[in-house]
Amino acid sequence: MSDKLTATPLVGVVLEEQVDITVDQICALCRVEHTQVVHLVEEGVIDPLPPTPALSAQWRFSGEALSRARRALRLQRELELNPAAAALVLDLLDEVASLRQALRDFAA
Repeated sequence: MSDKLTATPLVGVVLEEQVDITVDQICALCRVEHTQVVHLVEEGVIDPLPPTPALSAQWRFSGEALSRARRALRLQRELELNPAAAALVLDLLDEVASLRQALRDFAA
């Protein structure tokens, strides 16, 4: 028996490049019920992609929406925030990141 470990390549998908994630996929990836995703949409935390004629009855989301949903759900769980408060916190965090980037650009 050899002491060397064989490396198995990891395979993954960059979700920001995947432009169409279904509500069911967001629910599965975030481990939440459909109603929680509806609340996130109602509060403006995430926005569905514009409907296409073939898929007009189903919400579809970007990979960025998935990331934002995960962050909002984490805020709700860990800080016991409601969806509206989580939306506000995310907007403020986005603004801070934008201001920091503007400051870096200014300093360069």
